[in-house]
Amino acid sequence: MHDARSRLGAVPETFTAEAAVELAVVERSGFIESRHIGTAIVLAPDGTVSGTWGDASALILPRSSMKPLQALGSITAGAQVEGPQLALATASHSGTDSHAAVVRSILETAGVGEDDLGCPPAWPSDQATRDDMVRERDQPGRVRMNCSGKHATMLLACTVNGWDTATYLEPNHPVQIHIRELIERMTGERMAATAIDGCGAPVYAMTLAGLARAIHRIGGSSESSPFALHRAAGALVRAVRENPWGIAGPGQPDTVLIERLGVFAKGGAEGVHVMVAPDGTTVALKMLDGSGRATAAVALRLLEKAGALRSSDVADAMSLLPLSVLGGGRDVGIIRPTV
Repeated sequence: MHDARSRLGAVPETFTAEAAVELAVVERSGFIESRHIGTAIVLAPDGTVSGTWGDASALILPRSSMKPLQALGSITAGAQVEGPQLALATASHSGTDSHAAVVRSILETAGVGEDDLGCPPAWPSDQATRDDMVRERDQPGRVRMNCSGKHATMLLACTVNGWDTATYLEPNHPVQIHIRELIERMTGERMAATAIDGCGAPVYAMTLAGLARAIHRIGGSSESSPFALHRAAGALVRAVRENPWGIAGPGQPDTVLIERLGVFAKGGAEGVHVMVAPDGTTVALKMLDGSGRATAAVALRLLEKAGALRSSDVADAMSLLPLSVLGGGRDVGIIRPTV
């Protein structure tokens, strides 16, 4: 178990700059303008550590990269979702009409309404959808918030168990206790601290290595396993790979990489990203400055270095990521991994 490090014993905290390494740079007109430092870990297909950059034993808040674990918690608590619904259960979606329709279908199954969602109302991050809503004089909605699929699935787990739906986001609510216990089982760690994520749900401090272990176990699970937990995890991964639009949205990095490379990918706020290649090689990383603009590219490069993805496929996928640096409306540089 990992003990939270703190200054003067005050509060748990993540790693310091001294424990980080450079993972990416921003190059403008041949000048290195910015550097992203952080930590990363790569696990081989058999789960052994094949490489670390920085202190992978340091604590992080995984933010939305924890959603596959939260979804698995809701499913094992009794929420029966499949296909697009299952993909939305682990999504940070862009709020399109298609996303909203799937979330509403989960709520309908649960017998609850949009007002029962505990996530805050939001505009879609998908610009075309937002423009349409503005033209129609529509308003921000809870179902459009990027975490609404996760919340709807938590509510479904509550209704099938007869648990209170009004307090489902409280850390001591049965659904959150079940999710936390599953996360501890998958990471092999006790959670070092509990915080509140941007959507209002609990998020737990764990080591980057622990997050990698958990995502590796999910990514390598089989639907034919004799164990129900592994069958559920296998179904989740298949749902995401079959519905990549659901986990993010049109043009979004995770959606693009799942479509192009068949990886299982999940980004999180504050510069966190996890990715599992088809052969089970797994990467988890955290940028210390909280920026996510280079995380997908760094994850791809680390999987390429590990031999899990072909260089030509990585180059093709990189060309579709928002890595260009603009000057006067034209490309003058690039955001590039340095690992």
